[in-house]
Amino acid sequence: MIATDAARTSVWPVGMLTGILAGLGAGAFWGMTFVTPLMLPGFSSVDVTVGRFVACGLFALLLFAARPLAGLFRRRAHQLVQLGAWHGPTPRQALAALGLSVLGYTGYYLLLVLAIQDAGAALPVLIIGTIPLWVMMLGKPHALRWGALVPGVLLTALGMVLMMQATGDATGHASADAPMMARGVLYAVAAMASWTAFGLLNAAWLRRHPEVNSTDWANWLGMAAGVGALLLWGLWGADWASLRAREGFGTFVLVCTVTGIGSAWVAAVLWNMASRRLSPSLAGQLIVSETVFGLIYTFAWSAQWPAAMQWAACVLFVLGILASIKAHR
Repeated sequence: MIATDAARTSVWPVGMLTGILAGLGAGAFWGMTFVTPLMLPGFSSVDVTVGRFVACGLFALLLFAARPLAGLFRRRAHQLVQLGAWHGPTPRQALAALGLSVLGYTGYYLLLVLAIQDAGAALPVLIIGTIPLWVMMLGKPHALRWGALVPGVLLTALGMVLMMQATGDATGHASADAPMMARGVLYAVAAMASWTAFGLLNAAWLRRHPEVNSTDWANWLGMAAGVGALLLWGLWGADWASLRAREGFGTFVLVCTVTGIGSAWVAAVLWNMASRRLSPSLAGQLIVSETVFGLIYTFAWSAQWPAAMQWAACVLFVLGILASIKAHR
């Protein structure tokens, strides 16, 4: 009995710690997406979205295609017949990957880029940062009282009000720009709803399919996102000739490659690991790291020190998340 208890205390905390670190790592990569549109001012939101997820899809396709080839070097000649086994998704799994990739990849990122272009980066970062609260409330354990969530919700709402005021003062938006700011806020809210749905549905899918590992699922999502990006490009993207002729095209390719592999594929693997090791509500709390890193990257890129009200908003936002975590415990 003592040995069993010791094994439990030595295994569970390690798995929990791994899940927490994986979730924080995913947030660090996701945070890059908030500064990407600011680095590519000469390219439209569709172009940035397509470039990022085409890069993600190509990388996932290369990894998927390389898997059987890698087996040739690991297996002996009499075992090579096993290489004929199909390691790809079933039609139903492929359809699920395509739908979830729209919610959490192409659709979400397109809405986010549109929001940043209309309202700047700081305000959409904060709105996206409320995703942990939505994930926790919608995925709330039955044993958790709704009243326990009130402090976190109120702190986060107050932080949003402060950040909205600080963002308007810092950018100097005139009343004539109010419609653009409002449109950006609506895009950000839509992006938040899209990724919240993705986070809950993706975690549920992983729980129902333990036979699919985190890397394979990231590959399938990445390839589905690549297909969606190509469709998006065909409908609304710029033609290749004009895209290639634009100033800064080399930077565009580099940024899309880095974010496509890092912020999309690597972050997906890390998030899948966190989703498997933590409860949906606990994993959802870690999404706040995306907001923290996104603000750090944004302020570093713009060489701008946050204003006092922005600091206060961030403190309230983090306190709200901590209050929600405490309520969850």
